[in-house]
Amino acid sequence: MEEPNWLAERFEAHRARLRAVALRMLGSTAEAEDAVQETWLRLSRVRPGEVENLAGWLTTVTARVCLDMLRARAARKENPLESVPASVLPDPGRGVDPEQEALTADAVGLALLVVLDRLTPAERIAFVLHDMFDVPFAEIAAIVGRTPVAAKKLASRARIRVRGGTADHADLIRRWELVEAFLAAIRDGDLRALLALLDPEVVRRADRWVITATEPAEIRGARTVAEGTLRYARTATRFGRLALIDGAPGLVVAPQNQLRIALTMRIENDRIVEIEVIGEPGRLAELAVSLPQHSSGGAAGEWEAAAGGEAGDERRERRRSGGDEQ
Repeated sequence: MEEPNWLAERFEAHRARLRAVALRMLGSTAEAEDAVQETWLRLSRVRPGEVENLAGWLTTVTARVCLDMLRARAARKENPLESVPASVLPDPGRGVDPEQEALTADAVGLALLVVLDRLTPAERIAFVLHDMFDVPFAEIAAIVGRTPVAAKKLASRARIRVRGGTADHADLIRRWELVEAFLAAIRDGDLRALLALLDPEVVRRADRWVITATEPAEIRGARTVAEGTLRYARTATRFGRLALIDGAPGLVVAPQNQLRIALTMRIENDRIVEIEVIGEPGRLAELAVSLPQHSSGGAAGEWEAAAGGEAGDERRERRRSGGDEQ
């Protein structure tokens, strides 16, 4: 058998596991596939006999590729969020079988991805490799450029943040479902469904970039808000998208993938109690918006507007304090 074919077969035997590693680190199917492909390209340039432990070598290279991608993402202030089922959420404090991880890679929980995005790149790499794939700290240290002790501290700090952040994942998912139902009701023109989602005393505020001069900036009451919202059913059908806005479920209007309007929502007791409609460009630029990315590709979901918000503030604060360099 020719060497290239033999090498390709051995790589394919590890592809699912490498994809699972990359998906946990990056939270994006498209980016995970890119990382795995880059790993294959690097392997194809290695001379025969240079790699003794192929599985370990592949994991290390994939992790380094992902680390570079995460650092580049942070520099661009992007927050990709994969649109995947949230029904399977791994226990972040327990290592799992890498092969089983490969089988469940597409079931990464939405809430876990949100929390992972708040970690520094080095924290994320250390946590994913150790807690999810049982990679020793000595190997992780070489990947992130730290000592084994420092790598252990990175994973420990990440573990605390993840456990605290995913404790309320059920509430996050429920709020996401409510916003999804809100968008569906608008698209269907279903007044009754909208009324069921809105608190009787709901208030909707909108800036002057969104409403006409004759419309009030603030309206109150479920029926008034619902009827006013249904006037935009056509726009919602064509351009409305679910999104995370400053870490909370919301809606955006993005014709030709350009952010034009953002709807933030406050939810209490499974009812929407407040809606803010933002269209002013300066305010939009301050939001951290993450759109679900679909594995099928295409233009939708390829843009990100993340120039501020809580997640951005946390990252900037950690860079100022040297939190990513410990």
